[in-house]
Amino acid sequence: MILLAVDWSALFANIGQFILAFSILVVLHEMGHFLPAKWFGCRVDKFYLFFNPWFSLWKTKKGETEYGLGWIPLGGYVKIAGMIDESMDKEQLKAPAQPYEFRAKPAWQRLIIMLGGVTVNFILALVIFAAILFVWGEERLPVQNIKYGLWVDSLAQSAGLQNGDVITGINGKPVAYLDEVRKGIFFNERATLDIKRNGGDTAVTLPPGFLSNLTKDQKQTLIAPRYPAIVKSDADVKYVSGKMMPGDEIVGVNGSRFHYIDEYLDAKKLLPNQNITLSLLRNGKDTATAVVKTDDVTRTNVVLKDFDELLTTEKKNYGFFEAIPAGVKYGVDRLSDYITGIKLLFTSKEHKVKDNLGSIPSIAKTFGGSWDWQRFWTMTALFSIILAFMNILPIPALDGGHALFTLYEIITGRKPSDKFMEYAQMAGMALLLGLMLYAFGLDIWRMFR
Repeated sequence: MILLAVDWSALFANIGQFILAFSILVVLHEMGHFLPAKWFGCRVDKFYLFFNPWFSLWKTKKGETEYGLGWIPLGGYVKIAGMIDESMDKEQLKAPAQPYEFRAKPAWQRLIIMLGGVTVNFILALVIFAAILFVWGEERLPVQNIKYGLWVDSLAQSAGLQNGDVITGINGKPVAYLDEVRKGIFFNERATLDIKRNGGDTAVTLPPGFLSNLTKDQKQTLIAPRYPAIVKSDADVKYVSGKMMPGDEIVGVNGSRFHYIDEYLDAKKLLPNQNITLSLLRNGKDTATAVVKTDDVTRTNVVLKDFDELLTTEKKNYGFFEAIPAGVKYGVDRLSDYITGIKLLFTSKEHKVKDNLGSIPSIAKTFGGSWDWQRFWTMTALFSIILAFMNILPIPALDGGHALFTLYEIITGRKPSDKFMEYAQMAGMALLLGLMLYAFGLDIWRMFR
């Protein structure tokens, strides 16, 4: 039954985008190590996308470096001679240090080599954000333009919100755009929402446990703008009788009547593999009907207009030179948000590590289930920032751990022994592997829960 409920097209779109984005980020991250290593005269033995224990899917050798593709998509690596890394090649350390080895280079050069990957990832994110603003601009929905109110899910309803509400402020501070509402809810331990409801003003204080339930259930919606279900295209609809036309408004399913798209989705969500009768409002006054067949997950394949086609959004376009500082600011803001989120994991009773941690399945789902290049590049830039931040953490086996030991050497003049570095690398790898397995286990548990 689980296999029948899977949206395979969305799954493959998510997996494909994840692999492409991850490959871009890993290759450029490792290039950030590779280039300075070569500039400083280090011999680089291997450059790999993905890990390759026992065998490689593909490899070739150019000069002194073997380039290859591994089969475990959990990262990549460059093997620099004279450095203890993921390969755990300890034999090279038994001989005296050679001039081309990493360990023979001055500490400041080794520090630059180790920080090259995170530097490239952070700069890459800023470049992508600037490019997104230049190509697509920035489009946001002002709260004042949510003329039909919000749709709120069951968790939001349990907290006191109602369909049709408009959230105008959080903890007494006005909010101008819908994205500020979501962010404000997530980053406030105790949020009181100022609401316009049925023409009047009221307030709702989110109860204890609300954020915990939000993150635990991995809900992605919570609130969304309401709007009518207006037909955009019906090219792939399986008709039994009648026909829809672009511009028709769907106002009923099997005799039930409604006004908004969320009500339409609710009305058909328990009707898989059935012929359903859609009531249509045509030209704003004429009533028509169409009988269509749903699939295993109650899709009718009718394409409906999105909120940005029915509500007035604000769009700002950027010239080339405007997009650069705007992209930098956007990237720095996203990094700040991420750091705030990490901080909340250790300071907030509402944000728990086990509810916010995920592995490849959780990451892949963020691509949205379809090929949308703006979303793809946005998520790639966000993951690039996350990859940079995570790698700079002072954990052995990560770039930050190597950098920390190098800074210690620069400050004290004492270099950690090769044996110490070996044990630190092993401990760090064990910690990271355990964390990966824990995150993957959480994803499996959520799937079957």
